[in-house]
Amino acid sequence: MSPVSLQLPIMIIEDDRNTAALIATYLEREGVSTQTVHDGAEALARVRQQSPGFVILDVMLPQIDGWEICRELRKLSDVPILMLTAREEEIDRVLGLSLGADDYVVKPFSPRELVERVKAILRRTNRHAQASNLLTHGELALDTEKRRVTLAGQSVDLTGVEYKLLQALMRAPGRAFSRDELLDQFYEHGESVIDRVVDVHIGHLRQKLGDDPAAPRFIETVRGFGYRFADKVDG
Repeated sequence: MSPVSLQLPIMIIEDDRNTAALIATYLEREGVSTQTVHDGAEALARVRQQSPGFVILDVMLPQIDGWEICRELRKLSDVPILMLTAREEEIDRVLGLSLGADDYVVKPFSPRELVERVKAILRRTNRHAQASNLLTHGELALDTEKRRVTLAGQSVDLTGVEYKLLQALMRAPGRAFSRDELLDQFYEHGESVIDRVVDVHIGHLRQKLGDDPAAPRFIETVRGFGYRFADKVDG
């Protein structure tokens, strides 16, 4: 097996100490450093203070569950997340992925398979990171380094809020974002704001992109929930 290429440690958030130790052993054989955390509150505090290179996250944790930690992690960074769950229901797997997890493994699992899943995620995220400064969809392009949006080669003048919304959506095409998640993109300090303000900003953004809500090329409405960016280019 090829070794895991990762400079920062892998954080293992797992309340079962034997399981955490087993995962750490297999990962360290691949030449990476690990650190383990055994409850949700400590994990949340740790990830806010540190920058792990990868997070292996159990769903069932004391104090704060893995869903909430995943949600908070995604507000802080794009760190790869592999979720561990004893649940086999499809809704639980879909929830983890919708919150921003990169993959999941159902317990009981093979440690070797888990290591291979970690490698696969890192290969995907490394390729993404190399080109992450330019997000494109057909004629629409967003350059995160220059903070510039163009459509068919023409510059599109966006407000700061509109830019943040478009960037969040374009970074995860096909993923449905709730209005609350999108609010977090531009209200970071807990302001009391009704979630429908997102609809106003999305409306302005659609106008500037010439995007028809009835037949969207870019931003699709998820009825009763929020919005997602189209994962396929029309035509």
